[in-house]
Amino acid sequence: MEASNVVKVFGSVHALDGLSFKVKPGEIYGLIGPNGAGKTTALRVVSTLLLPTAGTVKVFGLDVVEKAAEVRRIISYLPEEAGAYRYLSGWEYLEFMAKFSAKSKDEVRAMVAEAAEICGLGERLKDKTKTYSKGMKRRLLVARALMAKPKLAILDEPTSGLDVIHSYHVREIIKKYVREHGVTVLLSSHNMLEVEHLCDRVALINKGRLVAEGSPQELKEKYGCSNLEEVFAKVVKIA
Repeated sequence: MEASNVVKVFGSVHALDGLSFKVKPGEIYGLIGPNGAGKTTALRVVSTLLLPTAGTVKVFGLDVVEKAAEVRRIISYLPEEAGAYRYLSGWEYLEFMAKFSAKSKDEVRAMVAEAAEICGLGERLKDKTKTYSKGMKRRLLVARALMAKPKLAILDEPTSGLDVIHSYHVREIIKKYVREHGVTVLLSSHNMLEVEHLCDRVALINKGRLVAEGSPQELKEKYGCSNLEEVFAKVVKIA
């Protein structure tokens, strides 16, 4: 996946201002930055939900504007504020979502079985999602995003609002799935600890531009910091 000089303008606001980065196949790549930096806008452009004002984005060689329908067949997108239908059980929700991409009943069954294994909710999948905790819902939604084995999974704040234990479970789900299936992941997160433990490489963006990039270890060494939080504070201050 490659973004080249991407600009996105909303009125007088440049949400993205010449953003460029490249995600290698099979890696977990994180976008971090302060609120309003352009992280979510970047994810929405990659996922074909927003048209770039200028620049190009290609997902496995497919242009997200010219080949949007083909791109959508090989990606999945999990927004930060995604929710599940309250009055469906976990099983029913997964079946409903699987039918959008599956080509047969057998494929629906296979995808739902895959999602059940990913989320690890067991018997609770029989219960209505309105009875789920926030952590359980997030695990269900991450499983929904991964069950079709997308070539690229785009996850916006995958552990948003979760406590330490539930955040850990979601991170482990993502890491395990990437390791076993070679899925490429592009994610955004405010949680620096999460990014440090989850991502192979990180792009720090500020005011719609890339201001630092590298593995968590490389960034810590380059800026003389003991953790990514310190890197973040130092780079945003000098950017």
